Amino acid sequence: MEIFKAVVLGVVQGLGEFLPISSSAHLALAPKLFGWQYQGLDYDVMLHLGTLLALLLWFRQDWAQLLRAGFSAPRSEKGRTLWFIAAATVPAGAAGLLLEKKAELAFRSPALIALMLMLFAAVLYFADSRAESESRAEMSLKNLLLIGLAQTLALAPGVSRSGITLTAALLLGFARPQAARISFLLSAPVIGGAALMQLRHLHAADITAPFAAGFIAAFLSGLLAIRFFMGFVRTHSLRGFVYYRLALGALILACSFWP
Repeated sequence: MEIFKAVVLGVVQGLGEFLPISSSAHLALAPKLFGWQYQGLDYDVMLHLGTLLALLLWFRQDWAQLLRAGFSAPRSEKGRTLWFIAAATVPAGAAGLLLEKKAELAFRSPALIALMLMLFAAVLYFADSRAESESRAEMSLKNLLLIGLAQTLALAPGVSRSGITLTAALLLGFARPQAARISFLLSAPVIGGAALMQLRHLHAADITAPFAAGFIAAFLSGLLAIRFFMGFVRTHSLRGFVYYRLALGALILACSFWP
């Protein structure tokens, strides 16, 4: 793979991972759009490591506080939150292990991706229209488990991990900024676990210059996406992302069935 292609895919991953537009859908579609060879799920996961680093760096203070409290004062509010996040990660982790090969092959049909983009755009629209200006939900085990269960749907490209967790959090009564924070905190263990599972297939020879370029591009664009989105949700609705998903899904369907 050329460095230019790797950088393009890295930017696609960095933006798509933290905006509710489905990074996996864009990574699956980009090679088809540009006529590039798909590099496989292992390469996607390497890009995920770049966004994971961006996520951990941006929320480093949150994670430091949660980890410290989780082990030193597990019954405190922050201590409980750490273990609630850990429990909420289990459904997505288990689903990832069971459906690993399915996610790499069968779920990557353009028509299916388009349908998932449009279907969950409608669900996001409904959740966003009910969003409160202030959170009326708590960081309870029940709420985080429900959001974690919703996160399992993100195995299918087009659903969007950030999109489905945002949707679930909004429906439970969290305001947009709090929903975004929960979405990002829950994504870190899942992204990290998926990356570790796939890294066992990689060899030293696979870490080439394009690989490194994709990783760096995903990291830098991921940081920019987090910064943008955390500020955006404080004063804006999510309808712009809904319209984008609907338009992209319709375009994919039109290209798929046009003779």
